[in-house]
Amino acid sequence: METKNIMIVGVGGQGTLLTSRILGGITKAAGYDVKISEVHGMAQRGGSVVTYVRYGDKVAEPIVEEGQADILIAFERLEALRYVHFLKRGGVLIVNDQRMDPMTVVTGMAEYPADIIDRLKAKRAVVTVDAMAEAKKLGNSRVFNTIVIGLAAKSMEFKKEDWMQVIEQTVPAKTIAINQKAFETGYSL
Repeated sequence: METKNIMIVGVGGQGTLLTSRILGGITKAAGYDVKISEVHGMAQRGGSVVTYVRYGDKVAEPIVEEGQADILIAFERLEALRYVHFLKRGGVLIVNDQRMDPMTVVTGMAEYPADIIDRLKAKRAVVTVDAMAEAKKLGNSRVFNTIVIGLAAKSMEFKKEDWMQVIEQTVPAKTIAINQKAFETGYSL
């Protein structure tokens, strides 16, 4: 199998690292060679966090180059805009339609672009979801990232049952049920 490249971008605290562990788990469970790389910006201060998951028969390095991501998962709109150039032609762009102002916007040094989703859609096929609203309906805003994983899973070749098993093996025991419900929510969107 040709190497597949997934990139997850977000802001510190949004669960990009847990997401990469779930994606790494599902690909490893399927028997693929998997490489995961986590790039932390100022994650603890709300800065960008980028993780790469690469899988295939034999993966040499963990970094996804520009124009090579098969799937780009963005947990925040501006992060999607910042990293869309990593998506290959025909790749899948999944965007959580959430705004989190970076420090430059908070301090008044920059303005948050108003038309990000429209700009992305002008260049690529974009799947958007308000995963935070869906998570709040479930009673736990922290599982919004698992909702996004459920949506992304529809663009991947793995069985839903396998995803559920990997989630069970990856998330803290007390959150298994809510994370599986969140995955189901995203998968059904």
